[in-house]
Amino acid sequence: MCRFVAYIGKPIMMYDLLFKQKNSLIKQSVKANEMEEPLNGDGFGVGWYTPEANDMPGLFVSVRPAWNDRNLKYIAPKIVSDCLFAHVRAATESPVNELNCHPFHYGQFLFMHNGDIEGFQKIKREMIRHLPDNIYANILGLTDSEHLFALFLHQMEKLQNENDLPTRMANALENSIVEVEEIKARLKMKDPSYINVCVTNGDTIVAVRYVSDLSLPASTLYYTEGAVYTCENGICKMEKSKDKTRNAVLIVSEKLNSRRSDWKPVPVNHIITVNRDLEINVTVCQRTLKVQA
Repeated sequence: MCRFVAYIGKPIMMYDLLFKQKNSLIKQSVKANEMEEPLNGDGFGVGWYTPEANDMPGLFVSVRPAWNDRNLKYIAPKIVSDCLFAHVRAATESPVNELNCHPFHYGQFLFMHNGDIEGFQKIKREMIRHLPDNIYANILGLTDSEHLFALFLHQMEKLQNENDLPTRMANALENSIVEVEEIKARLKMKDPSYINVCVTNGDTIVAVRYVSDLSLPASTLYYTEGAVYTCENGICKMEKSKDKTRNAVLIVSEKLNSRRSDWKPVPVNHIITVNRDLEINVTVCQRTLKVQA
């Protein structure tokens, strides 16, 4: 079901974020602790923003396992960013190739998914039926994840009059999930959807933890926030300040260390939004609840 990490805040070195933790994302590519199938060796991807260069993200994806990619080991200590996405993939139905590796990119946006839309092949045509040409043409791979990203981009266009960007992104993401569930309902499909998604434009991160059948266990999703995320002598932790200063936020599929106080679970069927000021907002997915009723 894949694993991912998303970071926003004080600039951090990619190597510190991906390699140094006790349960780092690279280690999760070999043996994830919080999923049934521990191996995530079907490729990886990293995306990052360098505002002093331009507002478009950098992106590096590979079909090699993350634990065994020498290029990643070379570039990770050289990249420092204030907004960074990384993903290790466990392929389901879609083949292993670079076009199917997360994060997916369009304009300023990066998008990554941990989960599975069961029955995707049966609803794929309906998902793309109403997409405008510019968004349809950007679908280069075969994953349910990239098609969900396309729905999100379409919803962003529909909500372009919404002035508050974090709210617009959160609404677009939830509307995309609702659209998937409405398509499934029309086709009388009861296959479950597991949708843990992170999306960013470099200034705001929005993530969701969602399962279509509340009797089923949702995939894990956590966040942590503090003054700074540090890695020293192999020990990584989120440092807190007495005045509750917030300079770093992490959203992860799996806890990166065993410090329980560092990690807060995102409740099932909730959306978490982090803006450029690192204000955190966690809200219930109201519209998806209506579809599930």
